[in-house]
Amino acid sequence: MSIARRYRIASTALLLLAAAHAQAAVRTRNVDWTLDGEKFQGVLVYDDAGPKSKPGLVMVPNWMGVNPSAVEKAKKVAGRDYVVLVADVYGANVRPKDAKEAGAAAGALKGDRGKLRARTQKAVDALRAQARSAPLDARHIGAFGFCFGGTSVLELVRSGAALDGAVTLHGGLDATTSRAAPGTVKTPLLVLNGAADKNVPRDDVAKLQAEMTAGGGDWQFVDFGGAVHCFAEADAGNDPNSNCRYDAKQAPRAYRMLADFFAERFASARAGVRK
Repeated sequence: MSIARRYRIASTALLLLAAAHAQAAVRTRNVDWTLDGEKFQGVLVYDDAGPKSKPGLVMVPNWMGVNPSAVEKAKKVAGRDYVVLVADVYGANVRPKDAKEAGAAAGALKGDRGKLRARTQKAVDALRAQARSAPLDARHIGAFGFCFGGTSVLELVRSGAALDGAVTLHGGLDATTSRAAPGTVKTPLLVLNGAADKNVPRDDVAKLQAEMTAGGGDWQFVDFGGAVHCFAEADAGNDPNSNCRYDAKQAPRAYRMLADFFAERFASARAGVRK
């Protein structure tokens, strides 16, 4: 083969590769569902690149709910490895504009844990349904959440839901009227907690660990020294007098732990499927 022809073949291959790369992109689109006659709308996030069949993650955002900041966080976690659904647990018509509205929306659900669990589970179901139109392996689903979203995910674990794994980042750990019953915890859990978070009494930590142990759960608990509430969310700011602030040292560690946890959990689950 002549050098000229080899050059043409190589050039064509590079052009095709460049074209394929140009077409691959991060996709976002709205996903609608209903529960008990109420409409909900989340946002699906995934990259066309990477595996053709990816595990899925439900991400419950902080108390501000589904907004552009939440979608950007989902993109960061999704990368090329996961399909992420930013979950709406408030309702399609509830989009808090400030902390007062967010507090009212989150407070109503924290006061009705049964409803919170049902809405979070419905988001899981809505994600699974996207396998027909996204590169999703619906057999393998996990969940994670920030602050109020972490509380939501923990309630899903307490409910006995069977996911491949769940992660809470600076979520509330407070006891509920319906703790996990002994032997009913089916989802492996990673709790990433700010050791200096004033919203999380140390008594809650001990009670949660005892609850997960009694529930037969596979759980891990990580305290980040000096970190307070919101420590993994860069948009929280860094006001030294606030109990809700970003921690530039601890946040990257938390994200690495989250990534390692889900990589291990999905590999383990897939190995189980092959047996």
